[in-house]
Amino acid sequence: MKTIQFKTNINCSGCVAKITPALDKQKGIESWKVDTANPGKILTVETDQLTAGQVIRTLQDAGFKAEEL
Repeated sequence: MKTIQFKTNINCSGCVAKITPALDKQKGIESWKVDTANPGKILTVETDQLTAGQVIRTLQDAGFKAEEL
């Protein structure tokens, strides 16, 4: 299992609710969480299969920005 972290523009609980379906249906994500209290709005993803690029594309498809830390 690897942990990948991203700086995002997921700012609030409404944004988290919007991204939840996309991340939950993405095969290969074991778990994920967003720290909206952190100024970088850090998304942490646990995965065995996905690359950072694949997670970033999933976020972009849902209308959000992300860059790997």
